[in-house]
Amino acid sequence: MPSPDDEFDAQACMTIRCQDNLSVGVRFHNRFSFDEDSVHYAVEVWAPGLAASVDEVVAWVWDSGLAPFLEELAADYRGWDGARSWQTNDRDLSVSAVFRSGGHIGLTWVLRPWPDIAGGWSASVTTWREAGEQMTSFAAEIRHFLAGEVGHAR
Repeated sequence: MPSPDDEFDAQACMTIRCQDNLSVGVRFHNRFSFDEDSVHYAVEVWAPGLAASVDEVVAWVWDSGLAPFLEELAADYRGWDGARSWQTNDRDLSVSAVFRSGGHIGLTWVLRPWPDIAGGWSASVTTWREAGEQMTSFAAEIRHFLAGEVGHAR
């Protein structure tokens, strides 16, 4: 059976899998840019019985981005109370983070294309990562992906 990564090996992509369940993941791919003000990319989420994607998420250079949000989580590796959240300006991608004992961060990724249109849909998955070096490395990989300097993360 092919891996979800098979078709993406030839192109720049960023994949995160849940350390508790490797059949749950998120993939960032198809990065492109029309100008210096924005980066466009696709995001997929999957879990047993679920596969969803948004073909064009837009990151603006002037907003607080995903990479700084993840870097802040990595810096707070000792934990926090409650949930922290981030979303794109269009609200088609959002992430909430919680800290659990044992030094793990749960990232709930929500795809919601066309959030203002009636009859829209949303899909979410939660990936768990270690709070220290795994989060620091993941935040760096996202920063490199958005800048167009990507490898693969697992």
